[in-house]
Amino acid sequence: MYHFVWIPKYRHKDFMEPYRTTMKAIIKKIGYDYDIEIVELEIPEDHIHMVIRSIPKQSPSDVMQIVKSITAREFFRIYPEIKKKYFWGAKLWTQSYFVETIGNANKKQLENMFKISFESPRVCQRLNNLRNWNYEKIKSLYIRIS
Repeated sequence: MYHFVWIPKYRHKDFMEPYRTTMKAIIKKIGYDYDIEIVELEIPEDHIHMVIRSIPKQSPSDVMQIVKSITAREFFRIYPEIKKKYFWGAKLWTQSYFVETIGNANKKQLENMFKISFESPRVCQRLNNLRNWNYEKIKSLYIRIS
């Protein structure tokens, strides 16, 4: 299993309703079409968290390439006004993303792992350095895993 985090270009806070629901539907359809089991998907305003289980021959970079390219194309097809207003470079996502392996954990194990990792100041500092995110904001996302 892999945990992915990625952000939109220019860090726009675009994922309010109805955009959030649309993006979730697009990602879930990609999962269905490409045999990627989406274990957890959370979309705050300005980034996406996704935990997946995929077939062994799919590398994390392949998964991210598939997800980013299809979501951008479909999202802009459905909402062309967003492309014109915020994404003048015609790209929805930045080139970067964060990925980590989390083994074959079940939901309870994921919850415990995230709880323990967010209690560690070193992990929190590393996440803050990677994405310049607020610790409490990140922690609140994982507390909602049920």
